Amino acid sequence: EETGVRNTDKIIDFSKQLSMEVLNVISSGSFPVVIGGDCSILIGCALGLKAAGIYGLFFIDGHADFVLPPSSQTKGAAGMDLAIATGYGHNSLTNINGLKPYIYQHDVTAFGNRDTATEYTRPIQRSSIGYFDLTRIREIGIEPIVNSFLKRMKAENTDGFWIHLDVDVLDDNLMPCVDSRQPGGLTYEELALTMKLLLLSGLAVGIDITILDPDLDPEAVYTTTFIEQFTGIFG
Repeated sequence: EETGVRNTDKIIDFSKQLSMEVLNVISSGSFPVVIGGDCSILIGCALGLKAAGIYGLFFIDGHADFVLPPSSQTKGAAGMDLAIATGYGHNSLTNINGLKPYIYQHDVTAFGNRDTATEYTRPIQRSSIGYFDLTRIREIGIEPIVNSFLKRMKAENTDGFWIHLDVDVLDDNLMPCVDSRQPGGLTYEELALTMKLLLLSGLAVGIDITILDPDLDPEAVYTTTFIEQFTGIFG
């Protein structure tokens, strides 16, 4: 009741553990791939990043995940992760270890939302986050958006940036094994272009992958395709 978020204490405990893993891997010079779970794992990843330095975030997601607790119907952190990571919400979640904000708003690009109801998008549009829903991506083009983000990372002298990838950003026909299905989405070709531009910059330090629900893909048809596509991007 105090925070407006379900399972707050457990999320804090888990985020602290995850943050240490992320910090250790980054400090060793390796590239962490954190596999979720729901989008609340971003909190622990972002907390680890802040302990290591100042990092940006390229947030690839079919939702904005910038719901604030008073507006949330589910009270689940998975719909608030970007807000929490950038300092919005109760201090118990946004200021773990006194590191608020884990990522500065102006160092974030949110990319791919296609739930464009005004009451849902208004908070993020009022923030300093670079916000590009699916319609704007198709209008502007992927390369200019990514290049603008990379230019900002260099101008801000960040230590690099993290990639958040929620697989529900993909077209629903390609990836239906998610918890909040909606029509449309990126093609694998569009995702590959986005990811390759980010990775080739040399500034990406890690990635988390969320929401792919194996219970919704009992024959692993969609999951196998995703693994092939994802590893091909890194190849």
